[in-house]
Amino acid sequence: MANKRIGQRTFSFNGEVRVIASAAVGGPKEGEGLLQKELDHIYPDNYAGQDSWEKAEQKMMEDAVDHAVKKASLSNDQVDLFLAGDLLNQNISASFTARTHQIPLMGMFGACSASMLTLTTGAVLVEAGFCNTAVVAASSHNCTAERQYRYPTEYGGQKPDTAQWTVTGSGAAILGKKGSGPRVRFATIGKVVDMGLKNPFDMGSAMAPAAVDTIEAHFKDTGREPKDYDLIVTGDLASVGHPIASQLLAERGYDMGKNFRDCGLMIYTEDQQSFAGGSGCASSALVTYSHLIDEMKRGNLSRLMIVATGALMNPVSYQQGESIPCVAHAVTLEMD
Repeated sequence: MANKRIGQRTFSFNGEVRVIASAAVGGPKEGEGLLQKELDHIYPDNYAGQDSWEKAEQKMMEDAVDHAVKKASLSNDQVDLFLAGDLLNQNISASFTARTHQIPLMGMFGACSASMLTLTTGAVLVEAGFCNTAVVAASSHNCTAERQYRYPTEYGGQKPDTAQWTVTGSGAAILGKKGSGPRVRFATIGKVVDMGLKNPFDMGSAMAPAAVDTIEAHFKDTGREPKDYDLIVTGDLASVGHPIASQLLAERGYDMGKNFRDCGLMIYTEDQQSFAGGSGCASSALVTYSHLIDEMKRGNLSRLMIVATGALMNPVSYQQGESIPCVAHAVTLEMD
């Protein structure tokens, strides 16, 4: 396999870059959910031993990176590059974590698409030889996101059923050219899609068209079909947006079948109060870097596509009446 670009939007990797190791940590709600046996650490409360929620999110990213580095049998000074993103202003979870670990940083903002944005960029740099190893990470925290994007948690504002629960936690992965982990095969870069929706309490509907656009571009660029994958997951469309994505893809001639799922619906149990499901950078990061990678290593998944979705708004933009532009980045992983 040779590395090249296919069409306008898809990178084809030569199969040398692998996910050497991965790790995911979560808050107490996440620890009571569907991933409780697969997370590397579960915190007893949302403060994670810190004196603010923002410091807690930083601590979670630090711990996710530490777990991933340890699993790869490396030390921080053996990791060449740190690529990370989060939802907080100026990416402070990423930059403050890099301050602690002293690994050269490339902070990246893609909203909730950060997990696959960082994974794609890291894979490109490792394959091109600019670094031998890279750690990629993403995080979010329910309380920090609520305080920044909606209303302070203490306010106790009521939400509609279309709202989603921002996942608390962080996921990280080590990329390199050794070991037997999943290979990075393709990455399809998303375009910004804006359907004019403005409701910050219905992110699934806003992001679904962006996911569809990227998935369709991937199929057209690679010549693959839904049946070529054991599983295709979106990042955080949840129970509102995921059916919309399925319908839109069907209208374009793609029968996604039963192997089309959403990470936001793979974290919490049905009886946990999470509205339409999970959201945030940690939604796809936790599911991918714990459950999905583990399933690949167990031999239950051979070809996997993760389509991380993100809403590229900020508090000022929607308060000024702007619509919500969205993006989705897709990465495919394959076992030997």
